[in-house]
Amino acid sequence: MSDLSGDHPVSDKRSRRRAELIAFFVLAFGIWPLVAVAIVGGYGFLVWMFQIIYGPPGPLGH
Repeated sequence: MSDLSGDHPVSDKRSRRRAELIAFFVLAFGIWPLVAVAIVGGYGFLVWMFQIIYGPPGPLGH
């Protein structure tokens, strides 16, 4: 009997490699840059709000 399941090791390797490359490019050039910008922007926003509430850094009394 022949195997009719459609398993082809070469095509499976190619499709898996293609899927991994697509996932890599989506992460490397899509998601991670957005996460980095969000983290830096969030930190800047926190510092800005802190300075609005407590005033800018520097010596007190003048």
